[in-house]
Amino acid sequence: MNSSRGEQRYVAQFTTGNIEVTKLGEGFLDGPEDVVVDTDGILYTAVRDGWIKRMHKNGSWENWKKIDSDGLLGIATSKEGGLIVCDAEKGLLKVSEDGVVVLATHINDGSKIRFADEVIESSDGSLYFTVASTKFGFHDWYLDVLEAKPHGQLLKYDPSLNETSILLDGLCFSNGVALSREEDYLVFCETWKYRCQKYWLKGTDKGKTEIFIDNLPGGPDNIYLAPDGSFWIALLQVASNGLEFVHRSKLSKHLVASFPKLVNLASGVKRKATVVNVAADGKIKRKFDDPDGKVMSFVTTAFEIEDHLYLGSLNTNFIGKLQLNPTNS
Repeated sequence: MNSSRGEQRYVAQFTTGNIEVTKLGEGFLDGPEDVVVDTDGILYTAVRDGWIKRMHKNGSWENWKKIDSDGLLGIATSKEGGLIVCDAEKGLLKVSEDGVVVLATHINDGSKIRFADEVIESSDGSLYFTVASTKFGFHDWYLDVLEAKPHGQLLKYDPSLNETSILLDGLCFSNGVALSREEDYLVFCETWKYRCQKYWLKGTDKGKTEIFIDNLPGGPDNIYLAPDGSFWIALLQVASNGLEFVHRSKLSKHLVASFPKLVNLASGVKRKATVVNVAADGKIKRKFDDPDGKVMSFVTTAFEIEDHLYLGSLNTNFIGKLQLNPTNS
């Protein structure tokens, strides 16, 4: 099914000034958490009802592939065509014109892959992906916040061996993952630690980790490599006095566990939108912040292509698009 959707433009009150945000696919999408664009310029997103939807270069939308799941999260383009998809329940999937293939459901040690969150493909076909929590699932993720213990993983899928191995364990809600331009390291996000770490893939430091950036003004969600070698990181507003109170109080933990929507009130996660551009040296270069969430909130992804930034969110029915370097008319 194809759907033509007219673009609606809104002015967002970002801290960097008034920036025009175009709403793509408004009303056709339900919580587009992640966004990617392939080499043909086709935009893809996975939504809550299990559809992977795509927007063609002429602006028309299409229901592309349906997966029996309400836990589709991170997506990545594949050099062989199609997409790699993280399904929080099933594991790692390959989706193409030919259909859906399950790539990985278990790790080499026999344990099931739980809560696959975000994925990236390297030039040799290896897939690096995160598991947000080995203890809690997508629908009770807030319990991971409450327990405040590290249950996340960084995994590698080797297509030549059809095996999945653990690179790192004991991470604090490991989320987005991105390769450097030279693919000598990757950067992964730890949401509850408000930091991103670097994991070396090559060189004398291969297998070692180091802090890429910490003390972020929010919990990092997805991360994408920008054309200039920097990284775009979407930040969730989980650092608040309300959430700290929940962690200190057993009664508050019980209440939030019983009524999970309270965690949104405590953390302010749906109240605003923040994305940062971080250079390869770990220094913030740019920041876009819609403090009142008037146009967008709960932004989970920022993907740059052709001088535009595409914004995904679990709290909207559209994808936001903004021009990074608008010219004055």
